[in-house]
Amino acid sequence: MNETLYTIAATATGGRGGRTISEDGVVDLPLGKPGSTSNPTANPETLFAAGYAACYNGALALVARREGLDASAARTTANVLFGSTDTGFGLAVELTSHIPGVDEPTAQKLAEMAHEVCPYSKATRGNIDVTVVGKPA
Repeated sequence: MNETLYTIAATATGGRGGRTISEDGVVDLPLGKPGSTSNPTANPETLFAAGYAACYNGALALVARREGLDASAARTTANVLFGSTDTGFGLAVELTSHIPGVDEPTAQKLAEMAHEVCPYSKATRGNIDVTVVGKPA
């Protein structure tokens, strides 16, 4: 990193059954195991999905603007998959963006371009499988 533009810290206690709190107090959540339908609570995958979707959607708006297009009304869903691997447990992500005012080839092109510039995509590249899909809205 050449220049730090922002920094934030969060502290977790108790693992998946504990709590996570950001240093600024904006996030202060009890945590639970993934998939609980009787007592749904946030879990690390929920938080990762929310962060990735927001970051990627911002990257999508940026690359669209560079192409002379407006993707400010686009919406992105990050579907985080948690499961077993040959070496234990792992993650995969499916990013689906619905972009108003463009055709399907343009939507897919923008989705792929966003994947190249999104900081979350850069951080996960080569570490987990990430699929990107762009669709007209």
